[in-house]
Amino acid sequence: MVETRKATRADVPALSETVARAFHDDPVMTWIYPTHARRRRFIEISLSKLHLRHDGVYTTDGIEGGAIWDPPGHWKLSVLDMIRTGPSMFRVTGRNTARGMRLMNAIERRHPTEPHYYLAVLGTHPDHQGKGVGSALMAPVLEHCDSEGVPAYLESSKEQNVPFYRRHGFEVTERLEPPGGPPVWLMWRDPRPA
Repeated sequence: MVETRKATRADVPALSETVARAFHDDPVMTWIYPTHARRRRFIEISLSKLHLRHDGVYTTDGIEGGAIWDPPGHWKLSVLDMIRTGPSMFRVTGRNTARGMRLMNAIERRHPTEPHYYLAVLGTHPDHQGKGVGSALMAPVLEHCDSEGVPAYLESSKEQNVPFYRRHGFEVTERLEPPGGPPVWLMWRDPRPA
């Protein structure tokens, strides 16, 4: 059984590396962040400046993977968040800034408004995929969703991951095909009865 724990600021460097490696062949991430260094920096900024403060980032003791969850009402970037992260993100996306913004805007327009937990990122290092790490990393929040009767939502940027998420109760609500970009599968999970 894979043991999970909440991630801390001390985990950010190693967790950023692990998640960046997990996304080495992801169509959306490689379209916006074509190098490993850029993907790693994007994850690092996202963790340290946006997600850790919500206390919903999970990893393992060996940092084989990471799940980045936002609680209800906290998935959308505020104006202050954009000001705080904008310069760093622009440096990371470089010439792909416009395409990244177009894709983000297309996805955000479809983001549900009903209260839900948002799985922003789930990634397992390639050496540990298929060993239950991703399932274990999702479990604490999905159990909370079920006990509290709260739905969950995610966007899968890789079609081959859709069956994995379905096994955990997520269903595709839409296949989004942004102009010029790779498709994204929007997925919703109703809470399961106890």
